[in-house]
Amino acid sequence: MNDITKLRQLMEESVKENMCDGILLSGGLDTSILAFLASRRNLDLKAFTVAFNDPPDLEYSKKLAVELNLEHHIINLSEEDLIANIKPTIEILHSFDPMEIRNSIAIYSGLNFAKEYVSSIMTGDGADEVFYGYSYLREMSEEDLKEYSSRLYKVMQFSSKGLGRKLGIRVNIPYLSKEVKDFAIDLDPHLKIRDGIGKWILRKAYENDLAEEFIWREKTPIEYGSGTSKLTDMFDNRISDDEFMEKRLEYGRDSVKIRDKEHLHYYKIYRRVVGGIPSPKGDERVCKGCGTGLPAQALHCKVCGNNENGKD
Repeated sequence: MNDITKLRQLMEESVKENMCDGILLSGGLDTSILAFLASRRNLDLKAFTVAFNDPPDLEYSKKLAVELNLEHHIINLSEEDLIANIKPTIEILHSFDPMEIRNSIAIYSGLNFAKEYVSSIMTGDGADEVFYGYSYLREMSEEDLKEYSSRLYKVMQFSSKGLGRKLGIRVNIPYLSKEVKDFAIDLDPHLKIRDGIGKWILRKAYENDLAEEFIWREKTPIEYGSGTSKLTDMFDNRISDDEFMEKRLEYGRDSVKIRDKEHLHYYKIYRRVVGGIPSPKGDERVCKGCGTGLPAQALHCKVCGNNENGKD
């Protein structure tokens, strides 16, 4: 059995074992494959797409929902919706990492809406990690990729699980079944990145099942695909330079390095709803951005978002 055939078999089995009533659908490669597989098992599968200010995911998810005959719910967020959903997202995740919040607020918004329609939902989390979807991985040597992967597989976590638990909706992640993950870990890196294209084997495995625009769509991070990346500009406009400088100095006394106005807004909420920064425990390293403890294998701080890259 060749690798592509094996991957198709493993994905089929994983989707079967992780079957849900709904799916968070971006119309990107990862969720498109899951929607294709799941829709053949559940003819009543419901798809949910989060959209703020007409983002890229909207066009793709609409087209795929029509092709697969999915019941498609589009969650059109207003600026007020985004602002309102920041507090519960931070409260659940205990984080003020801007990238994490921008990504997770889209997931929170999707799950919070979907729970009124379904009891369980599938996400495409993990595919970029185990099949090398991120653009920066294309520049790494094969040796560096293997080392990076080994560390990443030990520490990767996804906010959808924690958000789902708090919201009372079960979240399943087919790409992170043990069988799929083990297969991906042992896979030749050249089958994951080829000709500068990430997740190559995933694309080839389903190129006869889905239209080219889905199979060869460029990786779009959640924050850009959903439109929540616009939060950065929103806070640049909402917070004055004077307030930023004043609060940055004040919060520096907490040993927290505030990087920009968006970071400032999230930390203000974090202080109010979570409290202090957790102290390092045991042999944890100290984060240079906020002083919390970091596991030895950590690639970045999940509390403040400081890029540690595993180095002191």
